[in-house]
Amino acid sequence: MDIELIKACCLYGVAQALVFFQIHSQFIWKWWEGKPFHAAFIYGIPAGICFWYATKIAFAAMDEVWGPRFLGFCMSYLTFPVLTWYLMNETPFNTKTLLCVFLSFCIVSIQLFWKTS
Repeated sequence: MDIELIKACCLYGVAQALVFFQIHSQFIWKWWEGKPFHAAFIYGIPAGICFWYATKIAFAAMDEVWGPRFLGFCMSYLTFPVLTWYLMNETPFNTKTLLCVFLSFCIVSIQLFWKTS
């Protein structure tokens, strides 16, 4: 795997974690209730920058826009279950969720390892 794709995956992972906190902090900590603008500025701006650079790096490595799109989507299946389990006590270990995680790994693998022309 190309080191640039690893960088893109890391940036996508950070961005997805920031978005998780932007959206779900209101349910985790009472202080965040009713503060959507605080959450948008504190988490949204760095998340947007991470997504922007991750997409730029992934596009340069893959030379297509669909690959980075699926890569960003699938990285959320690495961050969301872990953060939801750890911070919100919701288990990702049920058949439906595990199957979705498995399928997201399949999609990432296809994008990373299936070379087109």
